[in-house]
Amino acid sequence: MTAIDAPTGPPRTPAPSGATGLSTPAEQLLLAAPAENFPVSPIVLPAAVRSHFHAIYAYCRFVDNIGDEADGDRLALLDRLSDDLALIWSGGEPELPVLRRLAPTVRACDLPAEPFERLVEANRQDQRVTRYATFEDLVQYCTLSADPVGRMVLGVFGLATPDRVVLSDRICTALQLVEHWQDVAEDLAAGRIYLPLEDLDAFGVTEADLRARSAGPAVRHLMAFQVARARTVMDQGAPLVSMVPGRLRFALAGFVGGGRAALDAIRRAGYDVLGGPPKAPKPRLAGFALVALARASGPAAAGAARTAAAVASVTSTAGAAGSAARSTGSAGSTAGEGR
Repeated sequence: MTAIDAPTGPPRTPAPSGATGLSTPAEQLLLAAPAENFPVSPIVLPAAVRSHFHAIYAYCRFVDNIGDEADGDRLALLDRLSDDLALIWSGGEPELPVLRRLAPTVRACDLPAEPFERLVEANRQDQRVTRYATFEDLVQYCTLSADPVGRMVLGVFGLATPDRVVLSDRICTALQLVEHWQDVAEDLAAGRIYLPLEDLDAFGVTEADLRARSAGPAVRHLMAFQVARARTVMDQGAPLVSMVPGRLRFALAGFVGGGRAALDAIRRAGYDVLGGPPKAPKPRLAGFALVALARASGPAAAGAARTAAAVASVTSTAGAAGSAARSTGSAGSTAGEGR
C-alpha cells in the first residue's frame, strides 16, 4: 500500500481485472484513475505535464497492485520489476509495458531513480511487515511509500530543491497517515495494522477492539490522538503551497485541503473509523482547498515557507508530530466532539 491510494474517504480503488501482472499495459491501469479520490492529472495542469503524471500514476498503481493483490510470489515479481526499472537509468530499454510508458517521462524530466526504487521497497516491506511498533517506525515506512510521490511531482516541474522536498515529504507523509487512519478496518481485514502498537497499548486498545462494528471509547480516543498528530505533520508541510508557481499551486492546495478535509471527516464522525472510512463532502473539500490557497497567497507566506522549510530540515517528523500532538492536551477528551 502506497500513497497512490488517495486519502479523502472511499475505500481503495481495486485493481481492474487482470491488472496485477507484470505484462499489464499502462492503459489498463489508467482505467482506475477516475475513481481515485484526488485527480491523477488535475485539469489545471498543462497537457504535457498531465501526460507525465499519467505515466507516473500508472507506475505507482502498477507497483501497488503487485504488492497488494498479485497472485504468486510477490517478492519475486517485485524483484523482476526492479531489475527492469533499473534499465531506464542504465541506458537500456525496459521490457514491461508500464515501464516503457514511464521511461520517456523520466528522461524528459531528468528524474532520479531513487523515488521509483523506494516505492518498490515499500511494497517489499508490505510482504514482510504487518505491524509497526512505534510511530517513528511508521514514519520511516512513509519515506518509502509516500514521500517519493511528492518528489516525482516536484521533479516533473523542475522544482525539487532541498527546501521544497523537505516540505513535500511532510505533506506526503501526512496524506499517508490520513489514509491509514481512515482504512483501519480494511487494513485489518488484509492482516495489517498501521496504528503504532505503542499507541494501542497507551490507549488500552486491543486488536479485538479494532474488529468491532463500531468504535468504543478507547478506540475513539486513540483516533483523536492520531488525527491531531497527522494534522500537525500536514501543517508542517503546507507552506510548500506558497513555494510553487502557477497551476501547481492550485493542485497542491487541493491535496493539502483534501487531506485536511479527510481529517475533519474523521472528527465529524466522532473518530469512529471502524464502519468504513468517513467521507468529506465535496463542498468541504473545496472549502479546505480554498483556505490552503488563500494562506499561500498572503504577503508573509513566502517568508513563512522558508522558515518552515528550515525548521523541518532539522526536526524529525516523528518527534515534532509526537510533541505537538501531546501539546494539544488530552486528545481523548475531544473524541466525542464535532458530530
